Amino acid sequence: MTLHETFTRNEAGLAAVLPLLKQRFGDRMQTGTSIREQHGHTTTWLANQIPDAVVFATSTADVAETVTLCAEHRVPVIPFGTGTSLEGQVNAPAGGISLDLSLMSRVLKVHAEDLDAVVQPGVTRKQLNEHLRDQGLFFPIDPGADASLGGMAATRASGTNAVRYGTMKDNVLALEAVLADGTVIRTGSRAKKSSAGYDLTRLLVGSEGTLGVITELTLRLHGIPEAMASARVSFDRVEDACQTVILAVQVGLPMARMELLDALTVQAVNAYSKLDLPETPVLLLEFHGTEAGVKEQAEMFGEIARDCGGRDFTWTGRAEERSRLWQARHDAYWATTALRPGARGLSTDVCVPISRLADCVGEATAKAAAEGLLAPVVGHVGDGNFHMLLLVDDTVPGERAQAEAFVGWLNDLALSMEGTCTGEHGIGQGKRKYLRREIGPALGPMAAIKAALDPQNILNPGKILPPEG
Repeated sequence: MTLHETFTRNEAGLAAVLPLLKQRFGDRMQTGTSIREQHGHTTTWLANQIPDAVVFATSTADVAETVTLCAEHRVPVIPFGTGTSLEGQVNAPAGGISLDLSLMSRVLKVHAEDLDAVVQPGVTRKQLNEHLRDQGLFFPIDPGADASLGGMAATRASGTNAVRYGTMKDNVLALEAVLADGTVIRTGSRAKKSSAGYDLTRLLVGSEGTLGVITELTLRLHGIPEAMASARVSFDRVEDACQTVILAVQVGLPMARMELLDALTVQAVNAYSKLDLPETPVLLLEFHGTEAGVKEQAEMFGEIARDCGGRDFTWTGRAEERSRLWQARHDAYWATTALRPGARGLSTDVCVPISRLADCVGEATAKAAAEGLLAPVVGHVGDGNFHMLLLVDDTVPGERAQAEAFVGWLNDLALSMEGTCTGEHGIGQGKRKYLRREIGPALGPMAAIKAALDPQNILNPGKILPPEG
């Protein structure tokens, strides 16, 4: 398979369904070129494949009616949240309808005593946390971008807090979704555990819009900790930072966040966010708990880091300093793209068992340097996940092909270490050809599930599953 796989457009179906959608939705159905381009391509490095129209849904009924009409005419439907995915999940290789869920942005219910909330899919993580703040609660999954919660569930997002709070699959209790024939289903309940039948909630979480369109989520919440502290520690080598991570995890330190920035990333972040970090590899950390517990965690981590060659260890509980540090981390993508003006960022991620993290990061950075690739590293290293951003100049002959070959090599490296080709970016279009290497015969049951739930292949076609052969 290549990234240039050909899809046949259903011109007759499109000609029939577009006027029907316009009649039903009026100004909430748009066909302007600029808005279609925005919905076909955002932060990904893959080619822009635009839909034929964008429908802005405001209710589950809108979604069901759109999907039903498209099913009747065999027209693709591509769910869209905020467009922050990185592997082409919102592209429309066969054209079709981009179903924008951003107007479905209400927090429907908060059950503070049960630590859960019911939200529409267009609510973003920041909006939810603003809503929860005065109740002493928060939703912990933080992928960096202010992504929609529906999109975060669809891509099984995680992020900086995953080392303590898990990923979206651990924090979604139940879903409402529209299937490929327009049927509305509910999966799960607000109960914290169940053994009732197949786990359809987790089947849909991570399905990237290929099995259903998420229209409502019931989410697990957490109490805002009594105390939070952030820390940083510098190292001469990435391998020493990774070894610190391994030891801290093995002794059971309950870190909330543990992030790695290599020297290139620190250099970029200093310039972009006006920081003064030593321009060597650094670990950024956050501890949650009681005042005494946070102090103990920070001091114990500092001892582990010093034993592994760490230096300049500092920690603080001041909210403004913590916010500044983590905002700089979240801006790392934009900061690192400035390292090579005019270049585009080819972002990729892998995840390996924590015991192989130092090996994987070390081999990856060494190979990138040997090949002359500028590839800064950031990572949610508390769970073995790291990202490389290859800065590629499309005007240099062969450079894009070299970068793509490196991504393939990195995926194979992670798989050889019993890891995965993607820790949190998902498969989308960009990693379809690597999925077969990772799961082999398990593709058969996955394809059977897709065929059973979406026999016409109208829900986000060309994503996740590689073609046969």
